[in-house]
Amino acid sequence: MTETSSAPLASASTIDEARAGHQAWRDARLSSVVSATGNLSLIETRWLQPGDETTAQDALAGQPETVTATELTRTNLDTGQPERGIRLWDANSPAIQAFETVTAFPFDPDWVIEATFTPVDGARTVPFEHIRDNGGTRDLVVPGDITFSKDGVSYSLSAFDDDGTLLLVFGDPTNGADGANGTYGSGRFLFVQHDGEKAILDFNRAFVPPCGFSDQYNCPLPPRNNRFDIPVEAGEKIVVFRDGAAH
Repeated sequence: MTETSSAPLASASTIDEARAGHQAWRDARLSSVVSATGNLSLIETRWLQPGDETTAQDALAGQPETVTATELTRTNLDTGQPERGIRLWDANSPAIQAFETVTAFPFDPDWVIEATFTPVDGARTVPFEHIRDNGGTRDLVVPGDITFSKDGVSYSLSAFDDDGTLLLVFGDPTNGADGANGTYGSGRFLFVQHDGEKAILDFNRAFVPPCGFSDQYNCPLPPRNNRFDIPVEAGEKIVVFRDGAAH
């Protein structure tokens, strides 16, 4: 981040469009996290040993009817080999039963930003530390740089390719802060819209990552260049459960 002259953050039409769709986005988010395979329904992530042929159907043995199973893969950090896993999702999980809401800041037009997306040739990767990897890193494909200026400071952010969508993992001083403006401690996520060299970052749609709902997720953490020195008081804050219940 370097000092530079400030530029307009977004056009009036971009801001109006963001504002018009904001409540629908909030409603969809609150519905999605309590769905049958939403963030709050994940009750187990089980990584299988080499040679273990357990299927998703096998994993359902003895489970209630509200539980479904899916398979996933990752790269083992020690061996570099593919590792297969199974996830169990409970549509009636204790976390869903205790869930109250995800708090959020009011819509702020100052955090709707039109940025420049500069693609890079080839499959460039950036190491991202993950919350459950004990300091290890996983290389994720970052197809370009996202640059903009705000309040006289220039930023160059790295968003990785999440199944064809740019996902920004960012941090700021609100993370883990006490009081009404505190947000999820490990950082937040934001899907970035981009068309050619134009990227739109609507931080009002910043959201609590899956690991903020279940400790069975392994979320990436913000790299250094994705950490803001100023508070990003936009988007989701924290997950709230009734009567102080833990998920």
